[in-house]
Amino acid sequence: MERMSKGGIVGERVILVTNDDGVNAPGLLALRQALAEVGRVEVFAPERNWSAASRTRTFHKPLRVDEVRLLDGSAGHVTNGTPSDCVSLALLGLLDEKPDLIVTGINDGLNLGRDVSYSGTVAAAMEGVRAGVPAVAVSYDTIRDRSESPDYSAAAAFSARLAAFFLGGGTFPKGNVLNVNVPYLPSERALKAKITRLGGEAYSNYLVTGKDPQGRNYYWISGDPLTDVPPEETDTDIAAIAAGFVSVTPIHLDMTEHSLIEDLRGLESRLDRAGD
Repeated sequence: MERMSKGGIVGERVILVTNDDGVNAPGLLALRQALAEVGRVEVFAPERNWSAASRTRTFHKPLRVDEVRLLDGSAGHVTNGTPSDCVSLALLGLLDEKPDLIVTGINDGLNLGRDVSYSGTVAAAMEGVRAGVPAVAVSYDTIRDRSESPDYSAAAAFSARLAAFFLGGGTFPKGNVLNVNVPYLPSERALKAKITRLGGEAYSNYLVTGKDPQGRNYYWISGDPLTDVPPEETDTDIAAIAAGFVSVTPIHLDMTEHSLIEDLRGLESRLDRAGD
């Protein structure tokens, strides 16, 4: 497939946008519209919902990319791949130039604590950082926004301010994804941010069981948001959201526990002797 270019203004900043909720998700549209005030937005989004896909990649079948009109009539691209595939397709040649920033979301629901390892939204941002492009993952608390059509406008505006800061010369933390979670605020209170670390468990998991019409057992893994914040987690993303703040958490792709390397050196010789 030929490279895709919008023929933008020379020197204009390019922002790649994707999500894991699918190309017609309202969060994606709100994000695209807000970021269009900051730079040239290129959308590469999956054709269906890939929530909880994590870093799933497609290597066993061909991928397709088609031009599409978003709900506001703006142009984008839709793929049959995963969120991470969307980023890879763009970066490996389907965009005519390397984007200056990748923003993923706005996710329908928060991505907090240890659960970020499941998130397709965060995974797509990781794919960008892996390729050397700064990336931000954005999620919104739609569970508490109980309206029929959740209002992503505040989360989108915050995302645009953050993008403008980094595209305007702010130093992006190299090798990190910035995981942004935006709370639902029923009042007109302005959003304020806290820099946080990842918390622990954000949801309680449980198993729902039943029988289908043929009498066979089925199992549904489900969970509910935890409401209590442990005292040792007051500086976490979970605590920030509970207090009504936007959490901004740097997530490093190097998952090595460096503090244990020296402690485990003695294991090398023991393993060598075990092979004698």
